[in-house]
Amino acid sequence: MGFDWKEILTIGMVLFAVIDIVGTIPIIVDLRTKVGHIQSEKASIVSGIIMITFLFVGEEILKFMGVDVKSFAVAGSFILFFLALEMILGISIYKDEEPKTASIVPLAFPLIAGAGTMTTLLSLRAQYASINIVIAILINIIIVYVVLKLSGKIERLLGKTGLGVIRKVFGVILLAIAVKLFAGNVKGLFV
Repeated sequence: MGFDWKEILTIGMVLFAVIDIVGTIPIIVDLRTKVGHIQSEKASIVSGIIMITFLFVGEEILKFMGVDVKSFAVAGSFILFFLALEMILGISIYKDEEPKTASIVPLAFPLIAGAGTMTTLLSLRAQYASINIVIAILINIIIVYVVLKLSGKIERLLGKTGLGVIRKVFGVILLAIAVKLFAGNVKGLFV
């Protein structure tokens, strides 16, 4: 179980779907409107470090704190649920007293390296070589960085109406992912 391009491609596509950086463009634009500048480099590096660290020590950290992976995933589903409600209803649930930046919270965690991503990493670790997972994470972090850097241009290209429509559509998709993450893990809490 060593370096394998096919595994890297498979893992990369799974992570790309779970991270869903393209789907978070409306959230990124909204965060930039609220806090001003988003540090793309910082958000990308921090989310990459969180993912790689969690890949190797995540399950042990959760066990040490007395939290199982299913509980972690259910908690993450609630965060995604509330983010989706913000997107769909145009309300603000997450409030920060005079936020200075959104690069770490909520962008790097939980949007990019959230509970869904972390749960996926633990599942991938059981099936694939760690080196391939790390390479796939790094490839996805580069994609995340590029999308974060270009979010302003994407915003201008789509306009306010286009972003509003995309925000609502991706809000519903995010809500569906939250429900799926919740349903897939909540049963495990009661057995």
